[in-house]
Amino acid sequence: MKKLFVALCCTLSPLFASAQDYPNKPIKLVVGFPPGGSNDVVARIIGPKMAELLGKPVVIENHPGANATMATDLVAKSAPDGYTITLGSLSPLVISLATYPKIPYDTAKDFAPINTVALTPEVIAVHPSVPANTLPELVALSKKKQVTLSSSGNGGLPHLAIELLKNVSKGDFLHVPYKGAGPAVIDTLGGHVEGIVMDLPALATQVKEGKLRALAVTNRQRTSVLPNVPTSGEQGLAGVQAVNWFALMAPKGTPAPIVAKLNDALMKTVSQPQVKEQFANIGVEVFTQPSPEALRRFLDEEIVRWGKIARDAGATAD
Repeated sequence: MKKLFVALCCTLSPLFASAQDYPNKPIKLVVGFPPGGSNDVVARIIGPKMAELLGKPVVIENHPGANATMATDLVAKSAPDGYTITLGSLSPLVISLATYPKIPYDTAKDFAPINTVALTPEVIAVHPSVPANTLPELVALSKKKQVTLSSSGNGGLPHLAIELLKNVSKGDFLHVPYKGAGPAVIDTLGGHVEGIVMDLPALATQVKEGKLRALAVTNRQRTSVLPNVPTSGEQGLAGVQAVNWFALMAPKGTPAPIVAKLNDALMKTVSQPQVKEQFANIGVEVFTQPSPEALRRFLDEEIVRWGKIARDAGATAD
């Protein structure tokens, strides 16, 4: 027993020592999507502020591919020392578990949650030529003829938001998947599809310029970016709730003191007025949990909820 205790102390001592002087070198913040997307923009807003608080650079590294599952797996398999973390989101951390036939990580088991950071709702919008000015009018139209709605691809949050709309409204909506948000927006602007469901930041400019008509935001409250656009719940479709959230995650086994330091820096970062303003400008709002353990419970709930939605819809990733 004494030998076992000594061996355990020898194993844990380096971890405790590294936690005490953490951080003593730059921290890699891995983003699984290309530059310019919601995850990337959020990471680049919080990165510099966290770096100031932690006293070391926070370097954003983009590793796009397979709906961010490649980057998520990279972090899951990284050393649990706090120097490689990810800004994950709903799709790679939750939805992909149900939409990919085989996934190389288990969100519930392979990560040390730090905290959620922010959220943004989906927006349901249509081409100006579509004869619908409200969400109920779009549903009524879909019961007369099939309505096409584009998304950024099979198996992502916009796709599942369309499936939610179909299930709740009983309307005839045809999901038209694209390879990314950009192509989906372009074809919707060109009138090749009648409408689109996408994260708010990807559509806000087109809506403000009148190139698309926003009918609803899929959140419990309106957004300051498009204050005149009602929620789905305000229009009698409260079941159409779909928000994309972002969360900081570290590899499983990361010492609790390091997780606590990262969480403290994050909470101080998102409480700054400048950060809140930057978020608001892109259609994102602060969204945090009381603690890292609360994030673990939140993830468990989201995995159950979105797993059922994906399975009921038969949704699969490309």
